[in-house]
Amino acid sequence: MSRTLIVAPNWIGDAVMSLPLLDILQEKGWTIDVLATPWVKPVYQSSLAVCDVLDANLVHGQMQLYTRWSLAKIIKLRNYDQCVILPNSFKSALIPWLANIPERIAYIGELRSPLLTATLPNPPKKNRPAMVAHYAQLANLSPARRGSIKVDLEKVQLLPKLYVQPEQQLQARQFLEKLWLKQNITAPKVHVLAPGAEFGDAKQWPSAHFAHLATLLLKSDPAHVTVIIGSNKDREIAAEIQALIPDHLSKRSYQLCGTITLESAIAIISIATSLASNDSGIMHIGAALGVSQIALFGSSDPKHTPPLSPFAKILYLGLDCSPCHQRKCPLGHLNCLRQITPDIAFEAIFDAISQRNLNAPPSTPVS
Repeated sequence: MSRTLIVAPNWIGDAVMSLPLLDILQEKGWTIDVLATPWVKPVYQSSLAVCDVLDANLVHGQMQLYTRWSLAKIIKLRNYDQCVILPNSFKSALIPWLANIPERIAYIGELRSPLLTATLPNPPKKNRPAMVAHYAQLANLSPARRGSIKVDLEKVQLLPKLYVQPEQQLQARQFLEKLWLKQNITAPKVHVLAPGAEFGDAKQWPSAHFAHLATLLLKSDPAHVTVIIGSNKDREIAAEIQALIPDHLSKRSYQLCGTITLESAIAIISIATSLASNDSGIMHIGAALGVSQIALFGSSDPKHTPPLSPFAKILYLGLDCSPCHQRKCPLGHLNCLRQITPDIAFEAIFDAISQRNLNAPPSTPVS
């Protein structure tokens, strides 16, 4: 059995965008394991291409030499034939090198070339391909196992796919039913709001806009409920959104930021009627699940990190000042996001829902 180890990126969105690479490697005959931090582990656990996910209790930005050496000893016993390293850092290449994996494949970065056996040059930022293609190009440095040696990426549909098993979806429904039990809501239509963005404020649609959108959704149908999800860091903005929803409607809005795991969030999104998010990891999860969604772009470039789904609507104004790729708006007005009104977003959500209703949703495999 030919085995490959993937060293996963540290961000949820990047992890999702790496999934087509794993699909290609599997088609080439490789059995795939992933070394991932707990933060992104649920993404790979929801991929059909992955055999096993190994825990990497590593802290972003820290060397942790002893921890890496200990992991390398464990990995060496697994006798991997190759490793594909997705982060650009020097330290991410250390574990495969210490584990003496014969083939170590990655982009050139941080003076790590001596630790690698096959490399590609990192393209300049101005000429970067979409991130999903950037990762997929590494497949052509990998030898084939029962497959063609080269992959023509222009002819391959690079769409990330996540799969949630029926029992996980059932658990998500049962969890949500407990929330709206007192409201006597039957057959609810769940609209997920994800107001966070790990990179910074310049990627975040204003909380007042999210609250107005939630209000429009809740007013439009008594069966509509909104669920706000995100990390513990998003609790403050979620509380702001909740506070701005009229009292008579807020009973059908639920704040779950920091209270559920990413695995649970993935299951909830998989059964949702729609998802509204910034350019974030949650946006990419929604796309990989094929959910009707809107994606709000301001400071970032939708050409580089778009939600790769036919049921996603990108809302992007393309102002002269954007994309600036800054954590905070350098001009202080955030017009790139403020001028995307809740009414525009509301209409886009139902356009996305209509688009999905015209197409049969992808089937969910049963284990």
